Amino acid sequence: MFYQTPESPSLVYQLPQRQVSSSNFNLQVREAPRLQASGLPELQRRSRASALLPPSIVAVNFEDLPSGALEIRVFQGTRQSQAAPEFLAAYYLPKLESKNFNFKIKNKKFYTLPTIHQQIRQQQSPAQMPLIVQEDVVELTAERQEYDERRQILTAEGNVLMRYRNSVLNAERVQVNFQSRTVVAQGNVAWSRGEQVLRGERIEYNFVQGVGTVIKSSGELYLPTSGADFSPTLPTDVSATSFQEQPLSDRITSNQPLENVVSPPGGVTVTVGSGFTQKGQLRRIRYEAERVDFTPEGGVAKNIRLTNDPFSPPELELRAPQARFRRISPFQDEIRATNPRLVFDQGLSLPFYPNRIIIDKRAREPSLFRFGYDRQERGGLFVESPLEPVSRQRLRLRITPQFYIQRALENGFDKVGELFGFKVRLNANLGLRTTAIAFASFRSFDFNNLNDMRASLRVNQAIPTPIGTHSLTGEYSYRDRLFNGSLGFQTVQRSVGAVLTSPVIPLGKTGINFSYQVGLQQVEADSDRLDLLNPVRDHNRLDLTRFQASAALSRGFHLWKGKSLPATATEGLRYTSNPVFPYLQLLLGLRGVTSHYSNGERQSSLTGSVGLLGQFGHFSRPWFDYTGFNLTYTQVLQDGSSPFLFDRVADVRVLGAGITQQIYGPFRFGLQTAFNLDTGREINTDYIFEYSRRTYGIILRYNPVREIGSLTLRISDFNWNGGGEPFSGADVRTVEAGVRRD
Repeated sequence: MFYQTPESPSLVYQLPQRQVSSSNFNLQVREAPRLQASGLPELQRRSRASALLPPSIVAVNFEDLPSGALEIRVFQGTRQSQAAPEFLAAYYLPKLESKNFNFKIKNKKFYTLPTIHQQIRQQQSPAQMPLIVQEDVVELTAERQEYDERRQILTAEGNVLMRYRNSVLNAERVQVNFQSRTVVAQGNVAWSRGEQVLRGERIEYNFVQGVGTVIKSSGELYLPTSGADFSPTLPTDVSATSFQEQPLSDRITSNQPLENVVSPPGGVTVTVGSGFTQKGQLRRIRYEAERVDFTPEGGVAKNIRLTNDPFSPPELELRAPQARFRRISPFQDEIRATNPRLVFDQGLSLPFYPNRIIIDKRAREPSLFRFGYDRQERGGLFVESPLEPVSRQRLRLRITPQFYIQRALENGFDKVGELFGFKVRLNANLGLRTTAIAFASFRSFDFNNLNDMRASLRVNQAIPTPIGTHSLTGEYSYRDRLFNGSLGFQTVQRSVGAVLTSPVIPLGKTGINFSYQVGLQQVEADSDRLDLLNPVRDHNRLDLTRFQASAALSRGFHLWKGKSLPATATEGLRYTSNPVFPYLQLLLGLRGVTSHYSNGERQSSLTGSVGLLGQFGHFSRPWFDYTGFNLTYTQVLQDGSSPFLFDRVADVRVLGAGITQQIYGPFRFGLQTAFNLDTGREINTDYIFEYSRRTYGIILRYNPVREIGSLTLRISDFNWNGGGEPFSGADVRTVEAGVRRD
């Protein structure tokens, strides 16, 4: 509880509630050193201030005015006051920094504390003070201030700074009406709260109701992101096939030496096809509007322009005659735009659909329609559309219907049920550190055939430890689809168990990173071991318990480092959202895996990897100004063999290589492949065609080995570093040395 005196240098007195019967107490008055050192005249330092009288505090008066003190009537008593006196008298000694006074209190039935601690504020308000709470204190500084006591209007001019709650207002001229609690600011107005920034020529704002209007508005929206749902598997693994899990340009960018950055990393990547949506999110949006009317729940903007480009004119922007913004939940905001259009390079304009955009602080898939290619399970080209009937703070349900276009064209519509499928995903936050994900995929509407369904349930518990946050995941899966190198696609019929995954653990100052995981599972999967299968059988599956432990060490050595170009629109950020840093890096890695099965068999492997990773050029000039590459050799030492096919080590000597080359301007072409050197067989190959701009990019990928493809739209936040989920087929995860990559 706080008091503030109007005729003093903004003294604020704090009185914690406590009933006392003593007739005397001490009051200490202290002027803030920053006010004394400000050089302002005494009368300016003794500016008027808001007075606060909570209903539980009664007004009292004092006797025996100390010699040399100034008596000031601070405020009238409230209706709740039952102690008779109508005012409180405070005392101030202008020439003394501090002074203790003894006061005799006439009425002993009041709530106060013998010691009154004071805080310093520099603000203005009327002599007749309404009742407000502590956080409603307004602090205002300016070169010139005038106060109309009759109208209770304060006018401030010249470098005005106003603080209220968690917001800050800067302007050349500010007028505050303390009766209506409104503020009118003009001239280079900037209003900020946290990371949100609002600018304009004129702002009218009611700082109690939180409503207002901004003329010629511009500003920034900062959208904080949440972490990934589950920890990645062995993030320190640098073996040859690990490079297959994401585009080479992303892998190279994420490994380049750190530089000074201006804005936080983020971005949105929408994968249209057989890959998963990337987890990067757009974190900062710049906007301009002729007028914005806002409330605590949202607002309406006229002739609005939105962009993720910090440079003007922007490469990419969304324009609309009108847009409504409102808060749906603590995690979601909604923008409804009227006739929105996407404008590219201030020229090409395309209609944008849908007109409703959900800005989600959690990972989500924002596209309305997605085209994909999965030859093996969906007959080739298909289209899907995600729907989200339930989206709450702790619960999200997404249903994604699918239509198999290529199968319909090739086979006709005789069996309509085989032309449609759908996916269901349920996300739930069960606690502060506990999350759950349930997933099911149906390849057709024939629910009698369970072989057309895949499903899983995963519950994750984050466990803080002195070396970082570990992840304990319990999982049940049905017909899990995996890709195991030369052995191709494998299906695990059923598995249930738990896996403990570590974070990346730096080993002192050696530069070596370490990670590990351990798991125990009951597994039913295919086997080619006739000695373990029943002579008379309906399938070739074994049902065994598996214990697995794995660990990986890696170390990078920078052999050469160049310099990046300045982060300007015409140099370092011409075709990319992050300046390219030329470098050459040597990678060394060691991975150990051991698996023990309930039939007494085991499979152990020790994998060593050595590789070169680098990039040359700056991706700024029109022709051949960027080349990124990787070359990795992996050798496996193996002891024993898995009775299953899905986790068996089949590729002992592997050579992985990739290259991404700028052809012209924003166009890049890439190839990423891996070969089994013992058999000469191709393990995996991706062809990548990329159109890269500073604010957005389009990536087309095709994998002839897996017969899958994807079309990816990337919308960049600045300092986009290429992270996100690995590229893979629809509902497909990769197995390497018996370890499933999640």
